[in-house]
Amino acid sequence: MTRPSSEATTQKALVLMAHPAESSLTRAVTSAIVDALQARGHDAEMVDLAAERFNPVFGAADHAAFLGKASLPDDVREEQRRIDRADHLILVYPVYWWAMPALLKGWIDRVFVAGWAFDEDAEGRITKRLGRLKVSLVAIAAASEATYVRRGYREAMKVQIEDGIFDFCGAAVVASMLVTPDRLAVPSAEREIASTLIGPAG
Repeated sequence: MTRPSSEATTQKALVLMAHPAESSLTRAVTSAIVDALQARGHDAEMVDLAAERFNPVFGAADHAAFLGKASLPDDVREEQRRIDRADHLILVYPVYWWAMPALLKGWIDRVFVAGWAFDEDAEGRITKRLGRLKVSLVAIAAASEATYVRRGYREAMKVQIEDGIFDFCGAAVVASMLVTPDRLAVPSAEREIASTLIGPAG
């Protein structure tokens, strides 16, 4: 499902990719999205989690912060500050086993934590804290759209990622693209994907 954003105002976008290969299609699509945003006068920052060697493991320091026994690790704080500076978070990633890669899931596990992404009171009531943030998802698939639909994987991804992560924190998913092999067969696929996501120039 795709709901492209077409706001005329200038926005600050954080475009984050999760793929280890320098020559990956994920990187090509990410670069095309950044170029399209900048061509439309937006401020776009690209984040390459693999190149930056972000540690996706929710470890002892993260758990101590969760228990209120320590402050958040510095690398988590830095990622939160990046998102705080942005209006629009765009995630570009390959689909691994019908979900996002461990690198990206670990980034979410460590960064989207209580006290920043949401609050929970003693009675278990949730306060969503990311209502100002727009999110776009670009999932690059190796299987056909028909396979995702027939087996229910597309709906499972929506429930897990769109509803279970971002809606839980109050961030609106304004676009969600499943980019299947048929779409990637077009010579200008990366630019077409970026144009669909960002909206027409002008």
